Amino acid sequence: MGYQAMLPPGVVVLERGWLSSNNIVIRGRSGAAVVDSGYCTHAEQTVELVAHAAGDRTPQTLVNTHLHSDHCGGNAALQSRWPGLRTLIPPGLAAAVRNWDEVALTFVPTGQRCPRFDFQETLRPGEAIALGDLSWEVHAAPGHDQHSVILFEPTSRTLISADALWQNGFGIVFQELEGERAFDEVAATLDLIEGLEPQVVLPGHGAPFVDVAAALGRARSRLEAYARGPARHASHAAKVLLKFKLLEIQQVTVADFVAWAESTAYFGLVWRRWFSGTPEASWIASLLEDLVRSGAARIENGMLAND
Repeated sequence: MGYQAMLPPGVVVLERGWLSSNNIVIRGRSGAAVVDSGYCTHAEQTVELVAHAAGDRTPQTLVNTHLHSDHCGGNAALQSRWPGLRTLIPPGLAAAVRNWDEVALTFVPTGQRCPRFDFQETLRPGEAIALGDLSWEVHAAPGHDQHSVILFEPTSRTLISADALWQNGFGIVFQELEGERAFDEVAATLDLIEGLEPQVVLPGHGAPFVDVAAALGRARSRLEAYARGPARHASHAAKVLLKFKLLEIQQVTVADFVAWAESTAYFGLVWRRWFSGTPEASWIASLLEDLVRSGAARIENGMLAND
């Protein structure tokens, strides 16, 4: 059975790829809700997709599962298109959004962008929120992001998992890059998801899926490998951040891209903690070579391009 047949009425999944997170539109009798808004370079497309999915329902509520740029970068555009859009964010970074602290929000340290947006309320783990005509449980899901939440609709057993669980893994564990122990939090969140017994999972990236046990098994296997070798996780994280930027800009000289990475805080953080035995520029160049070997990028005549 495909996942569409298992979704509760009114739920539409907009699968977006990897620069933008997936968007979930939930239509109700009197309006619509949106979960996550993608990256800023796709904001115009996000508005169009949401408007089409909402149909004759006006978007009234916007929820962010967490505040990484690929999940909230379209907030400002959605708020502009639908003035009065009630926006809810996870607790923990409310002051950073209110004061627009782009360092605390990780936009500056990762070299990413997000237009300023407003919010009205914070989500409360342990409580429920009405989205469309459905009541969704809010659960804290630290690990990938310490402030992240996941949303669970218990009647249909539908889980909006954000980056806590994908079909083939989970998102970078940023606290580990910053020197804080967080792999145990990832494990606890995976246990939480297993305990909820979802029948269908709507992830932050990639296709929705129904074989939750298999996905949990793959995620735990990856987590165990990272816990045994945290440098492996750190290297993977650096390559993900490089690929993200390349998806945004599409093409750049190798020299300029290496210089950008050297000036971006997270790369220096990872390099100093795990790879300082190699000059930073050489380490970054080796990561680009790995991306080329994997088919995620190409280099021709000194130009690096997305592939």
